[in-house]
Amino acid sequence: MARKMVETIKAGATGLVYKNSVFLPFHFELISIWIGKEMSLLASPEHYVDFCGCDGDVGVRTSESYTNLIFREYKDLVKDFSKNRGHVILYCTEKGDDIFKKNRRHYVKMGFEEDSNQVSLELIDDPFDL
Repeated sequence: MARKMVETIKAGATGLVYKNSVFLPFHFELISIWIGKEMSLLASPEHYVDFCGCDGDVGVRTSESYTNLIFREYKDLVKDFSKNRGHVILYCTEKGDDIFKKNRRHYVKMGFEEDSNQVSLELIDDPFDL
């Protein structure tokens, strides 16, 4: 049985990353993904929304206890995003929650560390205020 997203993140749970694939220990309703590479005052994150079907930018797979995201545009997320090279942010709600209510939507920042397959998870207020 999958755990609640917000509770799991606040409890300090981590995800796993293997190359371009991230495993998260909860289910969620994915609205969009923000990817920021080498952020600066002049750069803004890319906004991904194409994650359905086999030809999308991001594949989504769920099991009974986790969600797996496969980023097809990247070969190695740790190499691309560790050492403050960027970040990946999910815009989502709890699984089954009302995506039309703003107070139910959350930004989840995923952090990648070099030489580690753990993904840190953090709830943030705004993907442009990092």
